[in-house]
Amino acid sequence: MPSDIVKQLDPIFKAKSMAIIGASREPFKWGGRTLLTAMMNGYRGAIYPVNPREKEIHGLTCYPSVRDIPYDVDMAVIVIPAAASPQAMADCAAKGIKGVVMITAGFAEASEEGRVLQDELVRIAREGGVRFVGPNGMGIYSSAVNLNLCLHDDVKPGKIAFVSQSGTFGGLLAEFAERKGYGLSKFISIGNQADLNAADYVEYLGEDDDTGAIVLYMEGFKDGDRFFKVAREAIKRKPILMYKAGRTEAAARATMSHTSSLAGSDEIVDAMCRQVGIIRTSEVTHPFDMAEALIGLPLPRSNRVAIIGSGGQGVVTSDTCESLGLRVPALDHETRMKIKETLPPHAPVPSNPVDFAGGMRGPLDEVQVADALAQVDYIDGIICNTPHFHGDDNSDEVKMAVRGAEILAAIPKKYGKPVVTLSWHSHIGGGAIGDIMKAAGIPSYETPEQCARAMMALAQYADVRQKLAKDQDISRFC
Repeated sequence: MPSDIVKQLDPIFKAKSMAIIGASREPFKWGGRTLLTAMMNGYRGAIYPVNPREKEIHGLTCYPSVRDIPYDVDMAVIVIPAAASPQAMADCAAKGIKGVVMITAGFAEASEEGRVLQDELVRIAREGGVRFVGPNGMGIYSSAVNLNLCLHDDVKPGKIAFVSQSGTFGGLLAEFAERKGYGLSKFISIGNQADLNAADYVEYLGEDDDTGAIVLYMEGFKDGDRFFKVAREAIKRKPILMYKAGRTEAAARATMSHTSSLAGSDEIVDAMCRQVGIIRTSEVTHPFDMAEALIGLPLPRSNRVAIIGSGGQGVVTSDTCESLGLRVPALDHETRMKIKETLPPHAPVPSNPVDFAGGMRGPLDEVQVADALAQVDYIDGIICNTPHFHGDDNSDEVKMAVRGAEILAAIPKKYGKPVVTLSWHSHIGGGAIGDIMKAAGIPSYETPEQCARAMMALAQYADVRQKLAKDQDISRFC
């Protein structure tokens, strides 16, 4: 049976029908932009524009009020001035609408008068049994019904849910993830969190079958105690990654005027993240790189990594791995001799990292070494290059590169060990090689540092899961 939070939020994220209050035929107005974005991106439900001055917009019948819509409506989007929003919320409650996305700004983030207006909005919603997103947000995306209210690019459905306390910046980050090929299950611009807050979204996403990893951009918490309690439960099922802004005094001041939130002590937030198992990052784009690895790969048993890469690539990757708390163990004599047979004669005796010294004979050499290292007990994960080629599209080298991708793609399932790859070559990421790697859940990154961070996230979440399992076993005997 679905939990209460699922029952409350499904009308928003799985809405079969939607009213847009303040819909407009003008594409540069919020009401016009929101309507067009939903229509052009293939929302799978019914759309009912609401505007008392229009009879139809873009071929859709327009209604003076939601009360006049002669059909059931699951969710409403409100894009009218703040002063008129309480009446619109009351109309939604009277209509029996259970979910609202409040894009309108001008509430607690703007003034004391706005705060009073926001409190009135909350009162009306709660008395009417309505849950709502915002206000002062950009909107949402949900792959469940292909509902896009705010993102400019065509959204690729995927397993990453992104919850952002910033609207415009969050939208830009979501589009960054899309350009990198990271598919989204949800994007939620949470705004002022007047009703639904970050804890509610984490609780819901923890039970969402479409979501494999939760990424958060946060500036402050409305209820920090509940947030971390809910996160502790959700993290038993899927990883949570967070960039927390507002670390400095200047940034903390900005969060209050931005989304009406107190930033809170950064030291306390950091300690709570460690205690709960949330993976906290130092840059805003890092969580997406990490999440891409976490949703597709098996978790390592420990933090011991094998690295394959010529010269400086191996040095930089090793440095970054160990600086992040990963181990790069030296190889034993038997493994070194076995691998040496695959290396060119001028290459140094293999250690870890394994250095081909720029002398690979073909795309199969490196993946054969990766397969051999995956069989070593004290290696838990592998970082190597994406199989690539230098000939034309019909050459034998291309066929070998595709075969190499197939061998590499088999490693996670065959040995239960994660593989992440580095791609220096612009043609990698598409075509047969990209398809093979993607199907196996193996991400290809652009820098050694990204590879190292992805492996670190896998090891860190594996450690969290192991500790949770241990605590659960201990509790059975208490």
